[in-house]
Amino acid sequence: MRSIIKIVIIAAFIGLLPQGIYAQGGETGVAFLLLAPDSRAGGMGEAGVGLADNSAAIFWNPGGIGFLDGTEVSITHSNWLPQFNLDLFYDYLTYRQYVESLNGSVTASITYMNFGEFVRTGPDDPTPLGTFNAFDAALTLGYATKINSDMGLGFNFRVIHSRLSDQPTSLEQGTGTATTVSFDVGWMWRPENFDISFLGDLSKKFSLGINLSNLGPKINYIDQAQADPIPTNLRVGMAFQLLHNDFNSLLYTFDMSKLLVDRDSSGSENFYKAIFSSWSKKPVFRSIDYSMGLEYTYGTPGDFLFSLRTGFFYEDPSFGNRKFVTFGAGIRYDVYGFDFSYITTSIFKGGSNHPLSDTLRFSVNIGWGGVQNKTVGLPRGI
Repeated sequence: MRSIIKIVIIAAFIGLLPQGIYAQGGETGVAFLLLAPDSRAGGMGEAGVGLADNSAAIFWNPGGIGFLDGTEVSITHSNWLPQFNLDLFYDYLTYRQYVESLNGSVTASITYMNFGEFVRTGPDDPTPLGTFNAFDAALTLGYATKINSDMGLGFNFRVIHSRLSDQPTSLEQGTGTATTVSFDVGWMWRPENFDISFLGDLSKKFSLGINLSNLGPKINYIDQAQADPIPTNLRVGMAFQLLHNDFNSLLYTFDMSKLLVDRDSSGSENFYKAIFSSWSKKPVFRSIDYSMGLEYTYGTPGDFLFSLRTGFFYEDPSFGNRKFVTFGAGIRYDVYGFDFSYITTSIFKGGSNHPLSDTLRFSVNIGWGGVQNKTVGLPRGI
């Protein structure tokens, strides 16, 4: 039982959910589903729903994959809470392939969060009884297509498995292991013609994305009355090409994200009610996370590209108070790409001791058989 409590505390310190939620006994389970999985968006302040132009769009916005062709695989690895020297790491593997007969792309991803090895003890006796490994994992399958020249639509189905313990406790009925499912739906708009008088001609320079993720029933470790909601989340964002010529590109991204979970709902309440009831909590705008980023790319698409990235993430003090700056870089040669990103909180008051500070992500991807979509206008990137 003590080991399970320890795992929950570690999950809270990952810092991906508002800290006040955990002070009230736990808002969601499987918080790893909110981790920004890839190094490219990770280097841009974790803003990716409006860009979503590589296989990591499975997470950010599956609608963006509707504009892509060819095949791509990628893997991301990150050690979490590096300041605590814990055996925590996160892996994200993706695959997408355009299938002409389906008029769209099929996708798959595996997400794995390792919590490390724990010592099992009795409820009242600290004597070690053995060890076990704890982890969260998810398998996602999806499909994305273009519904017209300007719009893409994507869907995901996900199986989630959480193993916080390998044995039940003496005080509860549950086993410490739970499985549930969830769904995503994403929409992307990338207009070929978009001329606004006071902003100028944004044709092939602008995209807008919406992603509603992790729609599904609560996850049950003990019994239905104590079930935890999964982190249903709404992301809305945009990407805008500030500069683009033969060798240079400058891209700006901006995201807003809100957790659609009602902490006052009962364990047996249907999950979809929280999508609406979560908006009744005041103040609404303070419960929204904001992120933005810049990416400068130099090179020739299809040959060699080099990118530098930076970004900023903000969460209201009363809903977790996460504030951090990100940096990143990437190279791509032919079909191969490599990215890394870095999080720092040290520039903010008290941020030098934040558990997310100094977090690094590393991504490797291979993409082949596709051509840059000329109707999109936004760089495919790394």
